[in-house]
Amino acid sequence: MRPYKQPFGNIFYRRMQNEHPLIVRGDGVYLFDAEGKRYLDGSGGAIVVGIGHGVKSIADAISAQASQAAYLHGSMFTSKVLEEYAEALGKITPLPDPKFYFLTSGSEAIEAAIKLARQIHLERGENSRSITISRWMSYHGMTLGALAVSGKEKLRAPYLPMFKDMPHIPPAYCYRCPFGLEKNICQVACAEALEEEILRQGPENVSAFLAEPISGNTLGGAVPPAEYWPRIREICDQYGLLLIADEVMTGMGRTGTGFAIEHWKVTPDIITIGKGAASGYFPLSIVAVKGEYVALIAGGSGNFNHGGTFSHHAVGAAAGLATLNYIKDLNLFERAADLGNVVHKQLLEKFDNHQVVGDIRGRGMLWGVEFVQDKTTKQPFDPQIHFSQKVVDEAFKRGLILYPGSGSINGVAGDHFMFAPPYIITENQIQESMEIILDSIDSSIGS
Repeated sequence: MRPYKQPFGNIFYRRMQNEHPLIVRGDGVYLFDAEGKRYLDGSGGAIVVGIGHGVKSIADAISAQASQAAYLHGSMFTSKVLEEYAEALGKITPLPDPKFYFLTSGSEAIEAAIKLARQIHLERGENSRSITISRWMSYHGMTLGALAVSGKEKLRAPYLPMFKDMPHIPPAYCYRCPFGLEKNICQVACAEALEEEILRQGPENVSAFLAEPISGNTLGGAVPPAEYWPRIREICDQYGLLLIADEVMTGMGRTGTGFAIEHWKVTPDIITIGKGAASGYFPLSIVAVKGEYVALIAGGSGNFNHGGTFSHHAVGAAAGLATLNYIKDLNLFERAADLGNVVHKQLLEKFDNHQVVGDIRGRGMLWGVEFVQDKTTKQPFDPQIHFSQKVVDEAFKRGLILYPGSGSINGVAGDHFMFAPPYIITENQIQESMEIILDSIDSSIGS
């Protein structure tokens, strides 16, 4: 069977020049195509799949709910499974009295969170607060509102005339500090930049600060300094901003805790949840918010001024609840933390001294490896080489799925890949992955 490839057939593919093998089955960390080839899913797709492929209990839960009542409009009805899922989520979400608004994509969750922050200020009578500050080299989604707060230039550039841009501050990117400072003696200038931007915009005009607790693919799993998030929380409190933690990628155990922000013992006001919530079995995203803010809206205007045809979806809730139960039954948050240490050790052993590896960073089951042409100067590869894509393509040929990244330095230069497999991966499968990665890097050098 010929692999599907644009322009054959009627599918509009995102990457039109690529072949798209026809997958017929998934089992654990593996996917199998129609030709019988096996792929070890070393990135959970787009860093989505945490529990593995082919879990029957999730499929059964989806089927059962779909056969009972698949669609119930969220402004008219509730469902038992939605109520049960919200209660279960409330027990693991690090917010006081959390309330949950259910949607279907990360971009939707970001849009809803930004709008929710604005409405909270309106309910307080702070009508001028409309600005959301975010960070450069971030990714928050592809809708226009999400692009306005995203910080990856090449994704934003074609659409800049179409949205109201929001201010950005430099990221917490210690390997290439935007301020040219050394870690541990930098006085977290990347956090202090938030106060400077708030004062530049006028505190009375700023609604929220939005950021990923640990960077996603745009910065390849960059982890902020220990002081970063506590200082960010202080600044938000000082100037009356809401703190939005974008956990679409890092939430639901990906970094070894339920939510990545918990590593810093910081409580945000709003959390966006996505990829891992249903582990790819259903397109599910969630906005979690402190209960006091929902009470404020309920006692004021009475409604959240936001909607969605597929919000509060019963089948999505069934998928999410079954996923959460599976995670609990197998202690997968703890497993992600423990195996994350194994991944880190093996990455260091294999690649710390490799001639083209500049940095290894991440936590839990979210790891980034940045490539450089010169380790001493940190000079990146020529962007025209597309080095990270070469490595990922070589790994794909060898049956390993990785997630490529580029443009981490100035939106153009910089290469890295992400290794973020399902939490059920074994130590032997991690070792197998490392061998393939090493072979793929070596094959890409000079090619």
